[in-house]
Amino acid sequence: MPRSFKPYQKKLRSSSFCKFYQPVKGVIPEAPVLKSRGDRPLKMTFEDQLKMLIFYHLEEHVSARDMLQVLDQDDFARDNIAPQGGIKKSSFSEAINTRGLEQLQVVFEKLSQKASGILPNVHPEFGDLIAIDGSLITATLSMHWADYRKGSKKAKIHLGFDLNHAIPSKIFFTDGKGAERPFVGPIISPGQTAVADRGYQEHALFDSLQNEGKRFVIRIKANTIKTVVQQNEIKVDSIVFYDADVLLGTAENKNQSQKPVRLVAYHVDGVDYWIATDRKDLTAEQITKIYKLRWNIETFFAWWKRHLHVYHLIARSPYGLMVQILAGLITYLLLAIHCHENHGEPVTIKRVRELRLQIQNELRESEAMTNFEFSKEHKHRIYANP
Repeated sequence: MPRSFKPYQKKLRSSSFCKFYQPVKGVIPEAPVLKSRGDRPLKMTFEDQLKMLIFYHLEEHVSARDMLQVLDQDDFARDNIAPQGGIKKSSFSEAINTRGLEQLQVVFEKLSQKASGILPNVHPEFGDLIAIDGSLITATLSMHWADYRKGSKKAKIHLGFDLNHAIPSKIFFTDGKGAERPFVGPIISPGQTAVADRGYQEHALFDSLQNEGKRFVIRIKANTIKTVVQQNEIKVDSIVFYDADVLLGTAENKNQSQKPVRLVAYHVDGVDYWIATDRKDLTAEQITKIYKLRWNIETFFAWWKRHLHVYHLIARSPYGLMVQILAGLITYLLLAIHCHENHGEPVTIKRVRELRLQIQNELRESEAMTNFEFSKEHKHRIYANP
């Protein structure tokens, strides 16, 4: 509900919003300067654009029209979020679909690095773990570039998720049919461990990751043909029932791995899991725990889509979609920092709602104080000029 106050009042501010937004201000100077493409000055700076998109996700707006109405009629949003002089729908749409992507990518990368230095490392014994998964975004039929199938348009994001700090770390975009395996290499850095499900099984990929010094814990199909190179010892009473160094696939079919991988199999809740890895520095039981952590990226996707409305599209072009999604990830990183620094907890919808209410309460207090000061000044003028 827009909160509109009299024009003579001072600007309404929320210390909680300023503190929440502060980590972004520290990394914006590292982003390239957004310049006008013509002779006219920009009506909306990059920080204006970013602040509006963060506000959109934080306040659970469901459409650009909804947000633009608030930016026009809500005194706090108009004075603190919207560009000076306001913003029209056409200008907002033009900016989202054509400007700011390069800057957002830098802010996301730098803020993710900053968050990893602030948030606790909950799995230091396993090294640097990055879960990888794709997520489909339902597109409109007018988004012709989002190829998927007849009568259905979808885009796809390919996300790296830092399991040690529970935050997104890298992202790539394709249409809905975009293959997922090619993004493992770009998402993972040397020394990091990729954690992924069966959709990422590719024996040539396992070879290339080892050649590049990149590690992996990836589930494979149970019926994959394997040639044992060395059998490893299995603990008694363990959920692990198989541990060996193997070559995957067959030479006859030209799909056999060139480098041996460690294959760990375990049984949980009636299901057998076969995990390919190059991590020989860990026990088989630790490998099972690492793969179990992969579920955290699924939990992130579900929470992020439901509570920040990142898939309520306010852009239709590939460029605009990337802008919106990156802003949604930046908002989540800010929430992760906020929840840790103020509550010592990971992100929860309870803490997000508390933040929203705290901002609204501070605005009410600001309104009351401003009205009180105006009333005193008004009375003083009456008595001074009878």
